[in-house]
Amino acid sequence: MTEKNRVYNLTVETAGERLDKFLGDNVEEASRSYIQKLIESGKLSVNGKVETSKKLKLKEGDELSLEIPEPEELLVEPEDIPLDIVYEDDDVLVVNKAKGMVVHPAVGNYTGTLVNAIMFHCKDRLSTVNGVIRPGIVHRIDKDTSGLLMIAKNDRSHQVLSDQLSEHSITRKYYALVFDNIPDDEGTIDKPIGRDPKNRMRQAVNYDNGKNAVTHFKVLKRFGKYTLIEAQLETGRTHQIRVHMASINHPLVGDKLYCRRKDVEQVELANGSKRKVEGQMLHAKVLGFVHPNGEYMEFDSELPQYFEEIISEL
Repeated sequence: MTEKNRVYNLTVETAGERLDKFLGDNVEEASRSYIQKLIESGKLSVNGKVETSKKLKLKEGDELSLEIPEPEELLVEPEDIPLDIVYEDDDVLVVNKAKGMVVHPAVGNYTGTLVNAIMFHCKDRLSTVNGVIRPGIVHRIDKDTSGLLMIAKNDRSHQVLSDQLSEHSITRKYYALVFDNIPDDEGTIDKPIGRDPKNRMRQAVNYDNGKNAVTHFKVLKRFGKYTLIEAQLETGRTHQIRVHMASINHPLVGDKLYCRRKDVEQVELANGSKRKVEGQMLHAKVLGFVHPNGEYMEFDSELPQYFEEIISEL
């Protein structure tokens, strides 16, 4: 890693995928178009040699090294993007984030994020604890995960909410559609999570260098080939539900990063037809916390329309 660049090393597990698509699926912090520009400018090497063809077909075992320049300065601009506001007062904002929206700006993706939207909505009434790129952001959910997020509108509120996250006292319940039938009605997954040593963009169950991670789940409905679950976080590691469910052989439908099945992006419906799914089927449904004024507040959001439709059609 150089002073102003980050280097990501990845190992190809499945042969035949196009280079730019593989990187687009595995480097979540950068858009596919930005990755293509990096490839064309010589920032990628395959098995130690610079590769500038984004159309290269990869082979199993190929070693990739992608260099992403660190931005020297980033000015985040407010953008008039519609927000689904669940609750708001002078201290806290609770929003229902849409699937496909990135929470905060990152390399190659500086616009269209939740931060751009809340900066427009809140003006200068956001906490500054996390700096100019993440004003107001106390916690985040993945781009393709929909659901509830709390935003701090001042530094005192940010500290109060962050302390609760550290103490694991925030109520966070997610709905997820996973592959196959889960026989137990409920369970707890207690496995440490850390960086995947084979792929820096993935997390993994890591008993050597991982941090404590606990997920409680219960079955809501079984569909034979799929199971709808409620997962409650006791801790909040990156990709925790996705990693934990994959670790017990019930990966999330649509999750290309942690599921290697050929049918990961489609659901077989009750009538025999198949429906394409883009991104993991995961929704942050319930969020509860103690407001900076001392009152416990809890919010519940509806499942996105596409999620409801798939459940109905199953």
